[in-house]
Amino acid sequence: MGSERVEMGESTPTRTLEPDPTHTPTRTLEPDPTHTPTRTLEPDPTHTPTRTRDPPHTPANACCFCWCCCCSCSCLTVRSAKEEKTMTTISEEQEEADIEQMPQLTLEEVQSWAESFERLMKNPQGRLHFQQFLKSEFSEENLKFWLICEDLKKQTNQTTVEQTVKQIYEDYVSVKSPKEVSLDSRVRQVIHNKMQDPSSCTFDEAQLQIYTLMQRDSFPRFMNSSMYADLLQGLQTPSES
Repeated sequence: MGSERVEMGESTPTRTLEPDPTHTPTRTLEPDPTHTPTRTLEPDPTHTPTRTRDPPHTPANACCFCWCCCCSCSCLTVRSAKEEKTMTTISEEQEEADIEQMPQLTLEEVQSWAESFERLMKNPQGRLHFQQFLKSEFSEENLKFWLICEDLKKQTNQTTVEQTVKQIYEDYVSVKSPKEVSLDSRVRQVIHNKMQDPSSCTFDEAQLQIYTLMQRDSFPRFMNSSMYADLLQGLQTPSES
């Protein structure tokens, strides 16, 4: 054993390290007052952005012919209320002008209308007076639909036929139209099938159904109306009254 002895139970005390006077503490960097922060670029008001290419132009008369009674196809034209009102006013003025330009009615002619609905419909003045009566019942679209279908049958140009068929559908068959005529589901399905290949006969069954409706319901009321009675009275001579 050496000359040095470690006595049991005696411990060497831990020395506390004193700060080194030569040590330079780390400094916390303060923001440089002379530093100019990066600016966020604002949009240049003179810059013209690149335009997005517009989709190919679709012709005004293009149509997908996806017709049905619940069709929501975007190709359907929805007229504004102002346009509808203007068209109605023009139509009313035209009707009055047509009546004035026609030959004077005779009492015999007017009385003959009571014989049959067919006789009334074959007389131009009879149709105009009947239309005025339907207007008072808010059902003149029935006669207008029947008349435009008659005009369609006279068309021979296929392009004109297709455009007219589309217009008739929009105005009188579409559920979105305020002038929609009353057709049953079977006839609507027939129209839907024929719209795939439009022709002058597309609305034949619908036209017949509306004709029957007017003959059964509207015609008897017209014959018993004050409008028809006044027309008769106005044509009677003093000796006949």
